[in-house]
Amino acid sequence: MKCPGQDSQYWKPGAVFNVKCPECGNEVEFFKDDPTRKCSNCGHRFLNPDLDFGCASYCPHAEQCIGNLPPELLKGKEDLLKDRVAIEMKRYFKVDFKRIGHASRVARYAEQIGREEQGNLAVILSAAYLHDIGIKEAEKKYNSTAARYQEKEGPPIAREILIKLGAAEEIIDEVCHIIGHHHHPEKEETINFKSLFDADLIANLEEAQKEKPSDREQLDHILKKSFLTDSGRKLAEKTLLK
Repeated sequence: MKCPGQDSQYWKPGAVFNVKCPECGNEVEFFKDDPTRKCSNCGHRFLNPDLDFGCASYCPHAEQCIGNLPPELLKGKEDLLKDRVAIEMKRYFKVDFKRIGHASRVARYAEQIGREEQGNLAVILSAAYLHDIGIKEAEKKYNSTAARYQEKEGPPIAREILIKLGAAEEIIDEVCHIIGHHHHPEKEETINFKSLFDADLIANLEEAQKEKPSDREQLDHILKKSFLTDSGRKLAEKTLLK
């Protein structure tokens, strides 16, 4: 079966359009599914500025499309991973909306921190969505949600999910390592770990404030001493010291 997005019989007006060559200004005709086109005037090859392959985050035939994309767009494949991981996290937790909500907030904060700190967002966001993935097994095996049990049970589940999604081995290894000690920083930590740690801390403090608010002075003291990145501390102040 051909992807409807690539089958021209389903195309609407605007599926064929002209773009000015960024080198010489000559008009170059693009079909909507062209990854690149070569300018007939100067020979410069450039990307389709309107190309959208966000569907690859869920389409079972995505590899057939992504595999034919040029190197410039293949760089975006890792970024798609976060959307697919988010879907798998929600499937895993099913109707446990509290944990789905927590993971989603952590991912939102982690993305902001990770961008500021120039970390690897594929790693950071995968770890953010999956950091508590071991909690169900911890409850089942130990009748506890203690951090050490989450950290023990989480990596095998996360690894299974990431392998299923076709993530690169180095991403899988780093994500699982982060999940395996995400409450307990080691002496030397990567910026990817720090971004996740700070994001999780913000979400936990935010939830604690709703249940039992600390006074501003106490909260300010916590914020000054607890964060591993400047970006995390600043985001915490912006989020919690309103």
